[in-house]
Amino acid sequence: MVTGGSRGIGEGFCHALAAAGARVALHYNTNQEKADAVVSALETTSKAFAANLEKPDEVLLLFEQVKEHFGQIDVLINNAGVAISSGIALDDEAWLQDWDKTFAINTRATGLLCKKAIAHFQEIGGGRIINISSRAAFRGDTLDYLAYGASKGAIPSLTRSIARYCGKENIKAFNIAPGFVRTDMAQDFMDKYGEGFALNDIALPELTEPKDLAPMVVLLASGLADHATGSTIDINAASYVH
Repeated sequence: MVTGGSRGIGEGFCHALAAAGARVALHYNTNQEKADAVVSALETTSKAFAANLEKPDEVLLLFEQVKEHFGQIDVLINNAGVAISSGIALDDEAWLQDWDKTFAINTRATGLLCKKAIAHFQEIGGGRIINISSRAAFRGDTLDYLAYGASKGAIPSLTRSIARYCGKENIKAFNIAPGFVRTDMAQDFMDKYGEGFALNDIALPELTEPKDLAPMVVLLASGLADHATGSTIDINAASYVH
């Protein structure tokens, strides 16, 4: 199950997972045509599911629909997220609206899906959770993306807690912290700051792309790296090293 699987990083995950033999439950928000196109291009029997992750009832329904369709869920990949530019000069009400939406999607929905996955994995004998946070969880972000950095900062702690206290039940949890990745969502940032700003921030000569993250997700989902449970894997072209 891949949230935000119809575009960007999530789309790359879906293609790589299907190529490795996985059946993919692809979550999307509103663009059904794009989601169906991705599913039709996958190499395994997969299906798209719609949900607005800002709404808890839709998050819960999403999990149940996927579970009912496939019979069980073996791997949950919490990839969906939003990055909203909200400058400090923005009026308080609008700033708080952006903050609440960011946390609802990036943090609360991720936590709720983890909760449902843990209960499901306890029933079926185990499973894996792969959460996608950000380098911003560790190095911070610009002032207009305070909410994004803070919302992603919660994800490593969530992942570590699951890994530490669910391991004996054969439940593993991993965190991937990408840097700047060339996607449609990142285009807003590049339009504002310029691609050169992003390039100058990394050690490699080209920006990271979804295909640079996908192999790690396949590896973690495969079960070949289970003893890395609780780990954060940095894939950020050395723009943050710790």
